[in-house]
Amino acid sequence: MGVNALSLIQIVLSLCSVVHPWPGTVNKTGSICTVIPSVDGSDDTPAIISAFEQCGQDGSVTFINETYHIESVMQTTGLNNVTVHLYGTLLWGTDTGYWRNNSLQLGYQNQTTAWIFGGNNITFMGHGYGTFDGNGQIWYDLAQNESNMPGRPIGFTIANTTNSVFSGIRFVQSQFWSTAITHSENLLLEDIYINSTSTSRWGTSNTDGTDTFYSNNITFRRWSVTNGDDSIAPKANSSNLLIQDSTFYGGNGVAIGSIGQYLNAFEFIENVTAEGITCYDCQYLGYVKTWTGIQQGYPPNGGGGGLGYAKNIVFRDFVANNTRYAIAQITQCTSYVGATGGCDTSKFQISNITWGPGVGNTVTGYLAELQCSAAAPCQNITLVDGLNSVETNGTERLMTCSNVVDPTFGCTGSAE
Repeated sequence: MGVNALSLIQIVLSLCSVVHPWPGTVNKTGSICTVIPSVDGSDDTPAIISAFEQCGQDGSVTFINETYHIESVMQTTGLNNVTVHLYGTLLWGTDTGYWRNNSLQLGYQNQTTAWIFGGNNITFMGHGYGTFDGNGQIWYDLAQNESNMPGRPIGFTIANTTNSVFSGIRFVQSQFWSTAITHSENLLLEDIYINSTSTSRWGTSNTDGTDTFYSNNITFRRWSVTNGDDSIAPKANSSNLLIQDSTFYGGNGVAIGSIGQYLNAFEFIENVTAEGITCYDCQYLGYVKTWTGIQQGYPPNGGGGGLGYAKNIVFRDFVANNTRYAIAQITQCTSYVGATGGCDTSKFQISNITWGPGVGNTVTGYLAELQCSAAAPCQNITLVDGLNSVETNGTERLMTCSNVVDPTFGCTGSAE
């Protein structure tokens, strides 16, 4: 073939690449699928879904160290005995109208998600640099601090998953909560990095690190969370959770709840241990929150009147650096849609909660604010050694209490 003919072929191929997008593809060798991203930035989700369809049973799926453009919702469930290697970056698109209208239902609180992922015996490895990038700034600016904007999607939801490990994954600029875990059991999530920060005047509310629902025996180890909301939040029907050796920056710390949002629904949270937690500039070290006993509006930004219990919860061996309010917090006064009052109406029972031992300081005079409901006073609440190893700002060491049964520490006044 002559030089002129070869040049003509190259020109034709070049023109074709301009006219027709080159979508992502899947290279399959045996049971190993490697996802190759598009060369023109077009939607890579069809290739990703195809890879899990081809290699999601007794196989593996690899994302190379490139950027993948995620422009559509994904549901990759029913996986079994699969290993996922994420070496690159999954970059979510900025068409907020699409996401708000098409995100998948979480099945609780009217929340939605961009990707539902699940199965049995999954190993999902980010190797310390594989990244979910939610392009979150556009969401922070759109929400303008509005709580729970309808259709604002959770980045990654682990659903109906058992006996699995997720490790070394980075989540940056998450759209909403970085992750959620629902209807799952026997999971280890370790060496997870989360950072959602805003460069505008609008905050990063609702950027929880993770929330759990209807899940049992979950271990969170060595998490680093920088955000503007709950770092890790066990919610409805979560049990036997261990949160260990993690560092949180600027959020709310470990949040038990909120819970009790659905009228007359019985839910629980039990057997949660948070140990070896270091918190920098967190609002609290660990807190427990329920809705009031009066239904006012509907989820996600309203509700109340739920029944059940939260018990056997421990926050220990912590280091609290410049806690912005109190180390220990209980509130049974959660009520959105501008409603007030009803703080003594919740029948949701809180018991067997322990803070300490731990060290650190608060930038206020508060060590604890324990506002329990008169309709179901809190029982067996313990502040180990009265949190004597925690310093406060000034001479005051306030531990306010309302409806706490037989406290073993000195309450200094009533909690509002």
